[in-house]
Amino acid sequence: MAKTSIGIIAAKTLVHLAALTPVAILAWQFYDVWQNNSDALGADPVAEIEHRLGLWALRLLMVALAITPLRQLTGQAVLIRFRRMIGLYAFFYACLHFAAYLGLDLRGYWTQIFAEIVKRPYITVGFSAWLLLLPLAVTSTKGWIRRLGRNWGRLHKLVYAAGVLAVLHFWWLVKSDIREPLLYASILTVLLGWRAWKAFSRRRTATAH
Repeated sequence: MAKTSIGIIAAKTLVHLAALTPVAILAWQFYDVWQNNSDALGADPVAEIEHRLGLWALRLLMVALAITPLRQLTGQAVLIRFRRMIGLYAFFYACLHFAAYLGLDLRGYWTQIFAEIVKRPYITVGFSAWLLLLPLAVTSTKGWIRRLGRNWGRLHKLVYAAGVLAVLHFWWLVKSDIREPLLYASILTVLLGWRAWKAFSRRRTATAH
């Protein structure tokens, strides 16, 4: 039992370090650009910061969604213990992505966000994805799991819609070279397709009995 606990602690520590590494690198590069006027973030540092933060939010969201299928395929129930952590990191990067847009792109004129949401569809779907993730992050604690009971599982199915909107946000943002958004769209299709197939199999089994 002690060995398992130590192993879980070590694994979670590695996950924390891995999840924080992209933002640490980005912060160092931002500091280098700010202090030394370097080209560490390319010709358009603001766009690069926003893109990288958004991309890591999407990647971590895909990883969080992949945990349940991986657990079912491998039989390793311990994987579930990492799902909430990775999901929260996805929300963390989504918040940084949104904050970078407000602070660096809109330059503090936050009231413009409402006009942007109405005017630009890719911002509309991106903001909607963030709004869907917000209650999931708030209710991710054990206390909320107890209070909500079965409704907790129903509420957290919103992550599927958030995933679809996040991929659509990326797709519309890219506009021309859609190879990367297409990759994430394909991954999401497989992950959601697996869940749909499992749900169909359960219903068919229940009907047969």
